[in-house]
Amino acid sequence: MGKTITEKIFDAHLVDEPFPGAKVLSLDVVMCHEITTPIAIADLQWRGKDRVFDPSKIKAVIDHVTPAKDSKSATQGKILRDWAARNGIKDFFDIGQNGVCHAIFPEKGFIRPGYTVIMGDSHTCTHGAFGAFAAGVGTTDLEVGILKGVCAFRQPRSIKINLHGELKHGVFAKDVILEVIRSLTVNGATDHVVEFTGEVVGRMSMEERMTLCNMAVEAGATSGLCMPDANTVDYLWPFIAGDYSSKDAALEEFRKWHSDPDASYAKELDIDVSTLEPVATVGYKPDQVKKIRELGDVKIDQVYIGSCTNGRISDLRIAASIVKGTRLAAGVRGIVSPATPQIYAQAMAEGLLKIFMDAGYCVVNPTCGACLGMSTGVLAEGEVCVSTTNRNFNGRMGKGGMVHLASPASAAASGIKGRLSDPRDYLTK
Repeated sequence: MGKTITEKIFDAHLVDEPFPGAKVLSLDVVMCHEITTPIAIADLQWRGKDRVFDPSKIKAVIDHVTPAKDSKSATQGKILRDWAARNGIKDFFDIGQNGVCHAIFPEKGFIRPGYTVIMGDSHTCTHGAFGAFAAGVGTTDLEVGILKGVCAFRQPRSIKINLHGELKHGVFAKDVILEVIRSLTVNGATDHVVEFTGEVVGRMSMEERMTLCNMAVEAGATSGLCMPDANTVDYLWPFIAGDYSSKDAALEEFRKWHSDPDASYAKELDIDVSTLEPVATVGYKPDQVKKIRELGDVKIDQVYIGSCTNGRISDLRIAASIVKGTRLAAGVRGIVSPATPQIYAQAMAEGLLKIFMDAGYCVVNPTCGACLGMSTGVLAEGEVCVSTTNRNFNGRMGKGGMVHLASPASAAASGIKGRLSDPRDYLTK
């Protein structure tokens, strides 16, 4: 019997099996941000264990409230900043160099195929796009990871999602993952790893694959993964060129992190993407999804384009192509947050930020703030936002607010009409 990529990664990193089904794995990367890590830091200090297992394997960023909005958020940033300095953590990204964690860490080349990665953040699964096992963990597991470089997991089974066919014009990776979540339901992948396969994934860019894997957790998954291929090599080549004689050599090495053809899965799901249309969520769960053309009577107050799901340069290009030459509808405000300084600078150089500003959008610094209702775009009670983020739970973006998740194209189109709108009415062939 063959093995899945997850089983292969677990085997390669196994340190201990304290009891049947429990696996203690060595970690390649431990990622930290200012919301969840300060609690772990304080507890380690209280225990007299203020140290890290390997400063080169710890990556830290201030990204959720940036710059600080009040004394409490400033204190959280200071705790992380001082801890990084005390422990010689060089890969610490402070105000001015910081970005959304799940965008800036891949951008810096920190994630590789076959890696084990943890963070005190549920969307850590984003990094599975590179063929890594990446999982969000709680404070205790984060502490142990920081101190010892290991983490305990139950051996998860895998669900295989085979994406075949060809995406129609105006349908994007965000629409695909929302359809996957609708099919699985919010609990359908609990305690499982979701493995995205098929020719559709093969044609996707790494940014699109990150969108897929980012939202695997919304179906309850521990992680989401894609098989590493030539696209993975191309993305990582600036960081790995010195390790391999050629891209072909790197690709051959990465193939060991492919699932075997005869691997066993808990479930397999085939989705023909040729039938998909642009969609948006309704209600307060990410599996409540409808075709956006059926939601044209839903008025909006805000458009938000950004986040670890859809704040990358390709997302901004798509949205800007729709926004160009238009204006936001009366009574609608728009917010754009490029996910990293590099993306911000690139969008500025390409004239994308001017397009958004000319249309009436507010362009803000890289931040997670609005996504979880902390800053830079919080909703008032009764307000409605179409957002490229990843969660639409009740109160997620502000108490009493409603969030409709959609692609950057759909969000941009909705801003023009002032109601949920099909982007195909604006996209050129």
